[in-house]
Amino acid sequence: MLKHYKYMRIQGREIAKNTEYANGVFGIFRDLERGEVLSEEDYDLYVEIVEFFINNLPFPPMCNNQEKVVCFFKTESADEMMKYMKPLVWLLERYHHPYDIVLTNFPGEIVYEDEYQVVVEVDKLDYRDTKDVMREDIFEKLMADARNRNAKAQD
Repeated sequence: MLKHYKYMRIQGREIAKNTEYANGVFGIFRDLERGEVLSEEDYDLYVEIVEFFINNLPFPPMCNNQEKVVCFFKTESADEMMKYMKPLVWLLERYHHPYDIVLTNFPGEIVYEDEYQVVVEVDKLDYRDTKDVMREDIFEKLMADARNRNAKAQD
């Protein structure tokens, strides 16, 4: 059974210029968008997903300032976010773009936190307990956890 992890990050295997660290999922798609790689239909799906995140996920000020930070979703409170991340992972696979799903309980020194995410300075990342998962299986696990929490809440 997969150990429960508090935080999750989807990242590529290329280095982001501003952080000098693995490009996050939105950075990957920004690059794909710039390269006009996505089909029109896939681009429309991507735009729909990005609009959801723009409207529902707070934008950490240090990200806006292009500081050397990375973001992790909180697995406990980001059930709705996960529904939108799964199609992004599907698109990464469709375009054969390598990615890793990083799971951890201790991402490092948290410099920002809101209901859905935490932000950690790149220089203070701590991945001692990290598990990398390279398939969508984690989404099934997270969705099952969410269903179990919702069922318990309704009891």
